[in-house]
Amino acid sequence: MSGVSAATDVGSKPVDGVPQIVIKHREGFAGFRLRELWDYRELGVFLVWRDLKVRFRQTALGVAWAVVQPLLLTAIFTIFLNRVAGIYSYDLPYAVFALTGVVPWTLFSQALMTSSQSLVDSANILTKVYFPRLILPIAAASSYLVDFAISLAVLAGVMGLYGVAPAPTIVFAPLFALFALVVALAFGIWLSAVNVRYRDVQFILPFLIQLGLLATPIAYPLSQVPEQWQVLTGLNPMAGVVSGFRWSVTGEFAPPPGQIALSALVTAVVLVGGLVYFRNTERTFADVI
Repeated sequence: MSGVSAATDVGSKPVDGVPQIVIKHREGFAGFRLRELWDYRELGVFLVWRDLKVRFRQTALGVAWAVVQPLLLTAIFTIFLNRVAGIYSYDLPYAVFALTGVVPWTLFSQALMTSSQSLVDSANILTKVYFPRLILPIAAASSYLVDFAISLAVLAGVMGLYGVAPAPTIVFAPLFALFALVVALAFGIWLSAVNVRYRDVQFILPFLIQLGLLATPIAYPLSQVPEQWQVLTGLNPMAGVVSGFRWSVTGEFAPPPGQIALSALVTAVVLVGGLVYFRNTERTFADVI
């Protein structure tokens, strides 16, 4: 019954004095009730807190990992791409340039990995009680906002070290951070449902994220991409997110006109498709997982 109740509404309706069970399709966008997600918000907060405790339990560095990871990736880019390969960032110090790309990318990649695994990792509760299954990938991705906040403090420190002041456009930075999280959820919701049936996702996804790291203008300006490839790069929604976040923080490297809109369009298509697929397969999660 847990698999059925996840995709339907179940109620009782007396017929000739005998109670009958009535099962009907859910109403709402793609079969989801946003009101129901709100009603289970306390469960979502609990799941976020659980993920944070599990992530940092028995780790030598604890929350310091949120500092080490972006700094280490930035150092690698600076040494090998800036110093060795000669990729330049014009008047902006390269370390600041790279870190303003690494910070939103790290939020995206970590949220995507965790949300895609969320259903499988929560199989013990998914098969026992009913709750909106969509809460699992949302909570898993949202837990990385804590790491993102720590990364922002690191970015502020690096900018101060190089004497780079935040631009007035920094007021838009939270919007691009939210954009990165939505992109991660758009793909994560889809992949979490696929991962229930095909566990290959957990092996293929890290490789795809590595390819995405190279295909996104994080360590190099979009202006250095050959013109014939810039349209293809624009289809990568994280290209618009990274370029927009970098511009909002530094005031430099404003994304080309239409790139943000294209990133939003691609994200919307993937998100709607993911919600539809999630809703259509949700009834089988408890049986397959």
